[in-house]
Amino acid sequence: MSDNNRQSFTDKASSAMKPDSEKSTFEKASDSMKGNMDSLASSMQPNSQKSTSQKIGDSVSSNSNHNDESLLNKAKNAVGLGQNNN
Repeated sequence: MSDNNRQSFTDKASSAMKPDSEKSTFEKASDSMKGNMDSLASSMQPNSQKSTSQKIGDSVSSNSNHNDESLLNKAKNAVGLGQNNN
């Protein structure tokens, strides 16, 4: 089961199983948008906050972030608003 605000594993699988040659222009655009949004969500969520199944799903789909700090927290720290700035 995928985490909240993430593309479901069944949706990813069904999209990957159907050849692009059989997809409409709308389906291709939709798949691309969903994939990009899921990749962004993966990067924004620290691995420590992901469920085990989501970590596995991200690894399989190459969406895993290799650090434990989210992009949002990095940005906050960069401008002095994060927890790492005393």
